[in-house]
Amino acid sequence: MKTIAAVQAIVTATPTEDEPTAAELDAIDVEMPLILAEVELLDAQIMTIDRPVSELDERRIRRANTRVLAARRDLTNRAVTVLSGGAA
Repeated sequence: MKTIAAVQAIVTATPTEDEPTAAELDAIDVEMPLILAEVELLDAQIMTIDRPVSELDERRIRRANTRVLAARRDLTNRAVTVLSGGAA
C-alpha cells in the first residue's frame, strides 16, 4: 500500500500570504459603511423569522433598507468621482 503525504511548505501558506495587503484594508475601510448597513438590515430581518412582523419591525426593516441603499449610492458616487478624476 502506498501512502500519500503532502509537502508541508506547499500545503501551508507562508504568514505573509495570509495577511491582507494595505490596498485590501483600504478597500474594506471604504466599503465599511455599506457592510455595517447590510448587517443592520440582516439583523432586522432575522428578528422577524420566528414571529409575525409588527409595525415596528416593518419600520426597522424599511429604515435599514434605506440605509443600505444610501450607503450603496454613496459608494457608487465615490467610485464614479474617483474614476472620472473628480469631475462628475
